[in-house]
This record gives sequence, structure tokens and C-alpha cells, in this order.
Amino acid sequence: MRKFRQIGLIGALALVASPALAKDDKLTEARPPIFEELVNCRTITDPTERLSCYDAKVAAMDEAEKKDELVLADKASMKEARRGLFGFSIPKLKIFGNDGKEEEKFELVAKIDSAYQASPGKWTILLDDGARWVQIDAQVMRKNPERGNEIKIREAAMGSYFANINGQRAIRMRRVN
Repeated sequence: MRKFRQIGLIGALALVASPALAKDDKLTEARPPIFEELVNCRTITDPTERLSCYDAKVAAMDEAEKKDELVLADKASMKEARRGLFGFSIPKLKIFGNDGKEEEKFELVAKIDSAYQASPGKWTILLDDGARWVQIDAQVMRKNPERGNEIKIREAAMGSYFANINGQRAIRMRRVN
């Protein structure tokens, strides 16, 4: 449950902070002050004072994390957050890593939890992670999608995505939740 809350928090932060971050690129590179204070402990030459500084700053970081004022994430959890947000139109922020480098192409591989036709030839597919995708083209599939089928979704042009279900020809889709 905590993991979903963190993913939601990251997504909300990305949406709320994007206008402010777009104004000043230097803001995206700033470290949290509480972390900067911890790093500054290295400059203290007296070992006893340095240890005391580290102890105090680590305790402050621990307290901030417990109060959800500071969110710590490793590369694996950031990748999982990106996976959870895959298909949504969100700004490209440094919180997902890659420091301005070319973004790696991402392909989502999941299992279908349920599938139904909202109208003839327009499939709505619910994935095992709760994501809901709708078909936006008129491509007919040889075999209807079923629970447990594997689906591979990759980025296409103009904000849409291609989905291959059990190796069939790709259909164009869009995420709706």
C-alpha cells in the first residue's frame, strides 16, 4: 500500500511542480536542503564533531522521511514509478533520472486482467496492475483478447501507443486511468 502511495505522490508532485520547474531549470538540479546539510558534514575536520554532525543530520533525514517530508527512492523504485505512470502525458522531469540524457525507450509487458468491447471493434483492456487502456483505431484482431493474455505496449506517435496482444498485429491505444 505504501508503494502505491509513493507512486501517487511522485505522480502528483510531477503534475503540480511542472509549471514551477519549467520556469527555472536550476531548480531541477537542486538537492533537498536536508540532504545538502548532511553532505556538508564531510567538511568538518574534527572527527568527533563530524560524527556528531552526521548523527544529527541522519536523524533529521529519518524524521523527515517518516513525516513524508522527504521521499527517498533508488533507481529500481524510480523505474517502477515510471512503469506505473507509463501511458500518461506528464512532463519529463529529473525525478525519474537520466539527467537530460536521451530517454530510453520503454516497453510495458503485462497480463490482461479483463477485456471488453465498449463499441464494435473498440476494445477496453484492464491490465493486472490496474491500468485501463482503450483502442483508438479500427484495427481488427484475429483473436479477441482474454484474461491472462500477454500484452506489450510501446510508445507510438502523437501521444498514442501500440499494443501487441499475444503476438498479434499491433493496435493503437491510449491510457485512460
